[in-house]
Amino acid sequence: MSLSEPVRHQAPRLVVRSQVVDDVSAHLLDHLPAEGGLAWVRRGDGHVGWGVAARLDVAGGNRFQDAMRWWQELTSAAVVRDDVGVPGSGLVCFGSFGFTDQDPSILVVPEIIVGRRAGTTWVTTVSPASSLAAAPELVTHKPSPVYDVTFADGARTGTDWSSIVAEAVRRITGGELDKVVLARDLIAIAAQPIDLRWPLHRLATSYPNCWTFSVDGLIGATPELLVRREKGLITSRVLAGTIRRTGDDAHDLALAASLARSSKDLEEHEYAVRSVADALEPHCKSMNVPETPFVLHLPNVMHLATDVAGVANNGASALGLAAALHPSAAICGTPTPVARDLIGEIEGMQRGRFSGPVGWMDAAGDGEWCIALRCGQADPENPRRMRLFAGAGIVAGSNPDAELAETNAKLVPMRDALGD
Repeated sequence: MSLSEPVRHQAPRLVVRSQVVDDVSAHLLDHLPAEGGLAWVRRGDGHVGWGVAARLDVAGGNRFQDAMRWWQELTSAAVVRDDVGVPGSGLVCFGSFGFTDQDPSILVVPEIIVGRRAGTTWVTTVSPASSLAAAPELVTHKPSPVYDVTFADGARTGTDWSSIVAEAVRRITGGELDKVVLARDLIAIAAQPIDLRWPLHRLATSYPNCWTFSVDGLIGATPELLVRREKGLITSRVLAGTIRRTGDDAHDLALAASLARSSKDLEEHEYAVRSVADALEPHCKSMNVPETPFVLHLPNVMHLATDVAGVANNGASALGLAAALHPSAAICGTPTPVARDLIGEIEGMQRGRFSGPVGWMDAAGDGEWCIALRCGQADPENPRRMRLFAGAGIVAGSNPDAELAETNAKLVPMRDALGD
């Protein structure tokens, strides 16, 4: 079977119950068990889950369509009692998709979900129709610290990666394309098996304005919202153009001003915004695309950012919108097909689910999907090992040494989160 042919996946019949609860931890992540935890949290709100009521593993050119078909069949057959009635209650899946068609993608429906939104906390139980689940007794767990982490080059050394950037700049100045996003990886090895809850807690604490996530061993704290759909409103936060913070407030303000004036970064950002706006336009009856970006301040870096918003004109789900957007210029390049081919030619590594959509969706099709950035993938064959990822947008004015420094800055969140 070719990668472009549709695949049929049988969806189970589920019984779902959501109800408001009071006796829960102030931190949703405290409830995650040692293995198999799923998470999506920001500013204390979000969802965590565990157990597997249903799971879809999919790859190929139709992976998004296969996933949406499976989800539609699953939600249509489910029996749901939702006493909460907010986006994210009722039947919910967590998901993570590969950067390329060949990379693995996954949707997971947990057996237990603990959610929080605007001061309301609830528990959702999901079970097969033949076996009704009782409301769980929620307990808290303490993660094990990670000690003695060492870091090593991944697929490329820093010097080799800088040479690849130089080759990309040569291709761009030669007129082959306008922008390409190149990624690199770093290997982290701990003295003992890595308890993923430890870096998750640290990421959520250090980067509360980012979306901290965990899906099938991929964890991170991403600042980039690919798309949110909620009750007919579609939003996307585009990030492109980065500068590292120094820790000196006055100096950082000056750096932010220079970033906002940088022709190289503004050019990179414009490509990314246009990519998102063009992809969303067919799904919106009206749109707001700001003419100039703002500077988003994170603890380690600052980004040029633009919030694109629109009013939906069709029934496209959050995942359907994510599929329309992926891959955007922010993580691939412009023109996208040319950039994607160049990445495959010179990047020299398999991204897996790094820079693919990661997020959640409910039965109504509302949900949030971000781009899997500032993240790491646990090694299923070696629990002491993780791959960490970072990337940078390359345009005609890019300097290879500066782009390498940018990726080092983007690796800081995961490196610090793994520290003891």
